[in-house]
Amino acid sequence: MQRTIVWFRNDLRLHDNPALWEAARNGIVIPLFILPEEGIDMRSTAARWWQSRSVASFEKELRKRGVQLIIKSGDAFDAMIDVMEETDANAVYFNEQYGPDELKMDKRIAEQLTAIGIDVQNFNGNLLFDPGLKNKQGEPYKVFTSFWKRGMQETVPSPLPVPQLEGLGVPASTLPVDRLDTLAGRLRFPELEPLWQPGERTAIEQWEQFSDDGLLYYGTERNLISSGSSSLLSPYIAAGSISVRSIWHSAKRIAERTADITARQSINVFLRQLIWRDFAYHQLIHYPNIIRLPLRKQFLDFPWQGNEEQLSEWKEGQTGYPLVDAGMRELLHTGVIHNRVRMVAASFLVKHLLISWQVGAEWFKERLIDFDAANNAMGWQWVTGSGIDAAPYFRIFNPILQSEKFDSEGDYIRKWVSELSNLPVPYIHKPWQAPASVLEKAGIQLGSTYPMPIVDHAAARKRALQAFQEIKRQ
Repeated sequence: MQRTIVWFRNDLRLHDNPALWEAARNGIVIPLFILPEEGIDMRSTAARWWQSRSVASFEKELRKRGVQLIIKSGDAFDAMIDVMEETDANAVYFNEQYGPDELKMDKRIAEQLTAIGIDVQNFNGNLLFDPGLKNKQGEPYKVFTSFWKRGMQETVPSPLPVPQLEGLGVPASTLPVDRLDTLAGRLRFPELEPLWQPGERTAIEQWEQFSDDGLLYYGTERNLISSGSSSLLSPYIAAGSISVRSIWHSAKRIAERTADITARQSINVFLRQLIWRDFAYHQLIHYPNIIRLPLRKQFLDFPWQGNEEQLSEWKEGQTGYPLVDAGMRELLHTGVIHNRVRMVAASFLVKHLLISWQVGAEWFKERLIDFDAANNAMGWQWVTGSGIDAAPYFRIFNPILQSEKFDSEGDYIRKWVSELSNLPVPYIHKPWQAPASVLEKAGIQLGSTYPMPIVDHAAARKRALQAFQEIKRQ
């Protein structure tokens, strides 16, 4: 009977897990999680905390089924050899990872294992489509709308059920689960502990709760920051606690059952977000430098001008622009940020402060529990205008208008910028324009209890456009 090591990473689930399913069909399953080497793992500090909690939850689920999750650390190949020697395993299955460092590592390990006679198989357990979609010219898609149309014509494989598992039957040597917390720096994120419940069961429950109601209004309410229309699934998708294919098919079934045109349109908007995620990974695979370098080469010479003080004010939510500050504080306190505010805050850093997108991307990488290398790079390059199918360089989000449009009553601002909680509309969107009597009644002293804007919007916009014109001429 075959004994297969299943190497888990960001696929910490039992349902729709191709590597696990195939291993279970062939015999004994030996689940393995390896604490990644420094420099290989593309996860942030906060996301590693989240991953550690997700692994602990997954270990419990396996244990309920009489199967032990083996936890190792160090070089992945060496760890696998140790497990093979102890368990007599003769195969290694894993779901593919698509970061450039991970692809190199996976290729190296597969070659090393094959050379010593080990059966190695890899699967697509992370994306809707296999990462080989190309246009009619045989080239990678560079326009999302075209990719979206192609994706809607493709067949997304049906999700696999939870397999029946047969474990070793005897315990193998492993690091204790609580070692994960130590290495992931759990104590650095005590504020996140009460906010997030990890694991596959919670992920599925979250999807069921969202699909019962929020999904049907997603198209019209997703940008309304205080509406509560966010799915809150991104951390679970990032950890692999829920399958994007299972979400896709579940959403499609709901669409088929409803006769409401608006609801169907909302579901299509949600499906579009799932395809956008695939598009980001296709870009990462074809252009691995997207994480560090602009895809539009003229942006290599962009005249960035920002300074460390302004960067710190942006990180801490002290820019003087309430919507930007609310978003950055939400990020600090919860490990996530509303997608609309994420775009506004990113645009503010790049175009108001003229601080490079790479710096912002690194901060998001450090703080997001739902950090995703492809989405992060794609998002920042989109906002900057330096990527494929990116926003035009002259699109500069006005943080005041965005706040008035998408947080009209200021509820989101009041939640995260508590010092402005007593400020009425419309001044909560632009405190510096409030009369002295209004500020006094609200208990606000600009420059003391809440900062004045660190840049003037009109002047910053003009400066950004001049900088973009400069590289355009070059």
